[in-house]
Amino acid sequence: MTIVPNFQTAIDPQKLEKLAEVAVKVGLGLAKNQDLVITAPIAALPLVRFLTRHAYKAGAGLVTTFYSDEETTLARYEFAPDASFDKASDWLYEGMAKAYANGAARLAISGDNPMMLSEQDPAKVARANKANSMAYKPALEKIANFDINWNIISYPNPAWARQVFPDVAEEVAVRKLADAIFAASRVDLDDPVAAWASHNANLKKRSTWLNGERFSALHFTGPGTDLTVGLADGHEWHGGASVAKNGITCNPNIPTEEVFTTPHALKVEGYVSSTKPLSHQGTLIDDIRVKFEGGRIVEANAAKGGEVLSRVLDTDAGARRLGEVALVPHSSPISASGILFYNTLFDENASCHIALGQCYSKCFLDGASLTPEQIRTQGGNSSLIHIDWMIGSDKVDIDGIRADGSKVPVMRAGEWA
Repeated sequence: MTIVPNFQTAIDPQKLEKLAEVAVKVGLGLAKNQDLVITAPIAALPLVRFLTRHAYKAGAGLVTTFYSDEETTLARYEFAPDASFDKASDWLYEGMAKAYANGAARLAISGDNPMMLSEQDPAKVARANKANSMAYKPALEKIANFDINWNIISYPNPAWARQVFPDVAEEVAVRKLADAIFAASRVDLDDPVAAWASHNANLKKRSTWLNGERFSALHFTGPGTDLTVGLADGHEWHGGASVAKNGITCNPNIPTEEVFTTPHALKVEGYVSSTKPLSHQGTLIDDIRVKFEGGRIVEANAAKGGEVLSRVLDTDAGARRLGEVALVPHSSPISASGILFYNTLFDENASCHIALGQCYSKCFLDGASLTPEQIRTQGGNSSLIHIDWMIGSDKVDIDGIRADGSKVPVMRAGEWA
C-alpha cells in the first residue's frame, strides 16, 4: 500500500496528466525512438510518472530521470567541507551532453523552494553555482543553441506553494498554486493542444512584425529605467514554438507569453531597475538596479541578495552582458493573475525581461549555420550563465529605433502599441 503525502491530494490528477501530455506533445514534440532526459525535484514524482507514460506512448526510446531534493541540498551546506563548494558533478553533465549529442530530448521540471538557500553563506552559494555552471556548460550549449528539442514545465512543490501563498494552510496553498500552473499552461481547457496551436499563432504574428521592422535597438523608459538595448546584427525574433536544429518543433517554455531575440553584447547603454524579484537557485534577489556602458554592467545594486548578484556578475566575462531581450504585455494571463510566483519561468511571462549571459544562436538569421565566432562577430554573447530578470510593468514604454534613428512605438504602458 502506497502512502501519498497529503499535499498530493490537493492536485487534480486529471489536469496533472494533461500537463504531462502537453509537455510531451507540444513542449517537446517528442519523436519516435527519441530518448528523453528529465530533471525534477523529488516532490514532482507524480508528474514524472505521467510524463514517462506519455513519452513511451509517443514512442520514446528510453526515459531517464535525475532527481533533486531540498533536504540533501541543505545537508551539503550544513556538513560538507569547504572544498566541496568548488566542485560539481561534471561527469553527470558530460553524460547529459553526450545524450543530447546522440539525439536525446531534454525536459526540466521546476518547482524548487525559491528561498531554499536564503539562510546559507552567500559566498558558498556563489561558489557552488559557479562550479555547477562551469560543469553544465557542455550540456547548456546543446540547449541554448537549440541542437535539440527541449521543454521546461513546473510542479507545485509544497515549499514553493508556501512561499507564494503564505497565509493559508499548506494543502490550500498547493491547490492554489497547482490551479495557477494549470491555468497558465492552458491545461484547464478542454483541448489544451488546440489552445497552444492558437496561442503559438498569435506569438508568431508578433515576432513576424518585429522581424519585418528590423529595429537596430529598443529604448525602454519608466521609473528607474532609461535603457537602450542594441540588437545583434542579423538578429531574429522568436516566440512560442521553435524548430530545433534536429528538425523537431518544440515549445521550450510552458507557459510562455514572450517574443524574444538577441541583444548586441557591446551596444547596451543606460540604467534599468527590476520590476519583480528574481529567484536564483535558492536565493531571492530583489530591487535590482544596474547601469550599462558599452554593453557591460558597470554598476549593480540590489536591496536584497546583492552579494549573490555581485558574485553572479563575476562568473565570467560574459555574465555582465546581455544574451536575451524579451517583450511581454503587462496584460498577459500570468500578469493578470496578480500572483508573484518567485519562479522565473512564470514571472518572466508576466513582464518584459532581459537575460544576463549566454545568447541563443537560434535568434539569428540562419543561426543554425553560424559558427560561434560568427555569432560573436554579430554581437552574440557567450557565458556560463543565462539568467532572466524582469524589467517591464504598466509604467514602462518601449520604442523601436530604426537604423536611421527614427522611432516606432512598440509598447505603451506595458501594452503593445
